[in-house]
Amino acid sequence: MNAGIIGIGRYLPEKVVTNADLEKIVDTSDEWIRTRTGIEERRIADDSIDTSDMAYESALKALENAGIEAEDLDLILVATVTPDHPFPSVACMLQERLKASKAAAMDISAACAGFMYGIITGKQFIETGTYKHVLVVGVEKLSKVTDWNDRNTAVLFGDGAGAAVIGPVSDGRGILSFELGADGTGAKHLYQDEYIIMNGREVFKFAVRQMGESCINVLDKAGLSKEDVDFLIPHQANIRIMEASRQRLELPVEKMSKTVDKYGNTSASSIPIALVEELEAGKIKDDDLLVMVGFGGGLTWGAIAMRWGR
Repeated sequence: MNAGIIGIGRYLPEKVVTNADLEKIVDTSDEWIRTRTGIEERRIADDSIDTSDMAYESALKALENAGIEAEDLDLILVATVTPDHPFPSVACMLQERLKASKAAAMDISAACAGFMYGIITGKQFIETGTYKHVLVVGVEKLSKVTDWNDRNTAVLFGDGAGAAVIGPVSDGRGILSFELGADGTGAKHLYQDEYIIMNGREVFKFAVRQMGESCINVLDKAGLSKEDVDFLIPHQANIRIMEASRQRLELPVEKMSKTVDKYGNTSASSIPIALVEELEAGKIKDDDLLVMVGFGGGLTWGAIAMRWGR
């Protein structure tokens, strides 16, 4: 039995903050931000919307897209580093709001790689036959842990949520291979104190190397080659890191998802947000081979090769 994505949805806050807006509060410029990150604007949730609210909105859309009810869920996994509270988990708050009474629920803390960790964890429960439907949500309200006076980090982050329902799919489709990894020796380069603190140079070097390597590794594990890849969905952190992954796979520009310009780095939610974008644009079709890859604080990383479709 193969596990795959059978439903997907996302939520983005209405408020748009442009680079021009940030020029007014920190010492930066639109040109500096665009050339170094590829970001032009990002979405910021207002004070009335917390992490669990965004998770809920994206989950409703994913359930509808999957054609199942919340009562059909066996497990809820929420990948986030910006929960409403240290506990209860966002997953438990979401379980209550969805009325998914039979679902177990827990949060996953793997920063920007969290959605990959969630998908790969959910896969195990499906393929062992333990569970039939697992809801995985990547959601962040990074605006509440961003120092808006720090020009190195204030320009990078946005808020949002993306959700996927994992379930059994037909032969040949679904998750073909995966890689998960961590390197705790790099924890000092990206962490949260009161606010997010990042050694940009070290994180950049790690990400450029690891994203490309993980893409190749999951293809090797699936017995596939770079030529087989139809579409790449990288974590939307920085256009230069994303481009390095694309070039490692020797893909044309149009075969890589790019939403970083519109939404910034939304951490655990960036991959599912981008996946919805490309599906709605008609760029992903049944039986396309997708590679999804993310990296984050920890340091953590995760990648999957997936044959799209139910």
